[in-house]
Amino acid sequence: MSKELPFSNHIQELRKAKKLTQQELADAIGMTRQTIVAIEKGKYSPSLEAAFRIAQTLEQSLTDVFVWSE
Repeated sequence: MSKELPFSNHIQELRKAKKLTQQELADAIGMTRQTIVAIEKGKYSPSLEAAFRIAQTLEQSLTDVFVWSE
């Protein structure tokens, strides 16, 4: 049984708006494409550093990328 993460994210929509592939985002922040897939699907919680790197690469604030729902 997988535990639901206490936040959601808008990575996929923001990434597509910037015309970035999952691989391009992964390369930009030093992660694997599989990790990006897992984060986008809410199956994996990124480190704080990774979250900031994602937001910076997408040119968004952290709170525009990740939404706390608890």
